[in-house]
Amino acid sequence: MLIRNASRLKNGKPNEDITELLAGLTPLMLRSWVEYISIPRHFKFNATANRTTADWIAKELSSWGYQVSFQGPYRNVIAEPSFSGGEVILVGAHYDSVPQTPGADDNGSAVAAMLGCAKLCAEFLPDLPVVFVAFNCEEDGLLGSSDWVQHFLPTAGYRVACAHVLEMVGYASSLPGSQKVPPGLPLKMPDRGDFIGLLTNNKGAGAMKKALQTIRTERPQLPAYGVEVLLGVEKYFPVLHRSDHAPFWKAGIPSIMWTDTSEFRNPHYHQATDEPDTLNYEFLTHVTQALTACVLKQLEQIEMAA
Repeated sequence: MLIRNASRLKNGKPNEDITELLAGLTPLMLRSWVEYISIPRHFKFNATANRTTADWIAKELSSWGYQVSFQGPYRNVIAEPSFSGGEVILVGAHYDSVPQTPGADDNGSAVAAMLGCAKLCAEFLPDLPVVFVAFNCEEDGLLGSSDWVQHFLPTAGYRVACAHVLEMVGYASSLPGSQKVPPGLPLKMPDRGDFIGLLTNNKGAGAMKKALQTIRTERPQLPAYGVEVLLGVEKYFPVLHRSDHAPFWKAGIPSIMWTDTSEFRNPHYHQATDEPDTLNYEFLTHVTQALTACVLKQLEQIEMAA
């Protein structure tokens, strides 16, 4: 495995249009979304809340001009622009929680980041080739994302150039010892949990390098580390497959997981204490801004290559 530190990259010149756009996202906005979604919403055991959450996400995305639909037996929420075929960037996050937990970080923070990115992209330029998907049933074995990749994508009429999958992105701590390394992984990481982690395999290595450079240029105040799993090695580490990026990896689609590393940092993981007040909204804002900048930069590269 290779670990890449964004702070070791050269400073670039920020894009003025992107800088102005990102300034429109506030911690208060993200907090309001996290607070709304933070109720137990498991697909089976909190079925009414799960359905209500999906309807709310769909309403938010529709309000920004996206064409929204519900997909499959698990009610994935898909937001698409008006476009015809070609390559797209995907941004996804699961909206379910484990039973009887509010799931503010898992995965309310990621849904808020996805919504923030969707709002900013719509403001930047309507009909950008970006697809947003709120997956269901991640907590039941990645059922929603697996169904989307296997049954929806082959007939979607477009190809995913890169998927950005968000998994717990709102918890941060600058205390020494607040960050742990997953057991068995040959990695050396900081012991302070104040960074965003990016994870990819060989297929997404190039996209992750460019994402880290974009973070360094557009949001240098956000510490970021990228882990690249070398070709074929990921199958030996089940811990690397625990979120909705895994079905994309299996399908050979470049995919990057963005994460605060879940239980290796957040002590409230899968607990009733995973509540909105435990999150760092300045950190979540920087993550959402960095994500949006990476998406816009990727689209620019796709357009130049076309």
